[in-house]
Amino acid sequence: MNLKITHISTATLLLEIGNLRLLTDPVFDPAGGRYSFGWGTGSTKLTNAPISSDSLGAIDAVLLSHDHHEDNLDKAGRAFLPKANRVLTTTSGEKRLRGNAEGMANWQSTILESGDTQIKVTATPAQHGPLIVRPFAGQTIGFMLEWQGQQNGALYITGDTIFYHGIEEVAERFTVSVGIFHLGRASFPITGPIRFTMDAKDGVKAAQTLNPRTLIPIHYEGWKHFREGRSSIEKNFFAAGLSERIRWLELGQPTNVEI
Repeated sequence: MNLKITHISTATLLLEIGNLRLLTDPVFDPAGGRYSFGWGTGSTKLTNAPISSDSLGAIDAVLLSHDHHEDNLDKAGRAFLPKANRVLTTTSGEKRLRGNAEGMANWQSTILESGDTQIKVTATPAQHGPLIVRPFAGQTIGFMLEWQGQQNGALYITGDTIFYHGIEEVAERFTVSVGIFHLGRASFPITGPIRFTMDAKDGVKAAQTLNPRTLIPIHYEGWKHFREGRSSIEKNFFAAGLSERIRWLELGQPTNVEI
């Protein structure tokens, strides 16, 4: 089956796979909004999404890594959730969101189906910063997508995570063809050097561990609390001899990706 990816904003992707249309971490609020993430942290949204939630059309499922930070689920994204047939998210997120939200524990799987298209979705472990900030950072997950006909492995979305042993466990269980990495080194003045998502060096470690054929960076633009952008990612992956694996997506432009 053909895989078409449209990068909409931050960690928001439209994934079109056969008859299924999936949306990740929906963020659609206009630029300029200021948001508090708790414990003295917060950020400002810097850019607008090139595609509105109203223009998306039918969505079979939302893959939501977590629901409690607006750079992964903002007001407009939250309003969109009831329009999707299903929302796959964390077990704690299901309790907060209710409605069509379905909580998934690590390694739990479910099937998404439409017509002759069937995708197995497995929740993968993620850690949104070091354990010391877990009470603030909360629960997050990633997603592994498998379907019949994949030639080189599965589609993996890291979710908001640092590099830690959970990613090594993912590599032990799955062969990854396309890895979508949440990068950006999210951090805040009040938390000092602590990072809440992978920086470019973490991304290199993850790439070396998972060995994907294609690597797609997301979650590095559009917000003030991202400390590393494209140039840092390019520099570190070039130094590691991995730059040829990177596939940059232009915001708002559908892109066919081999898997």
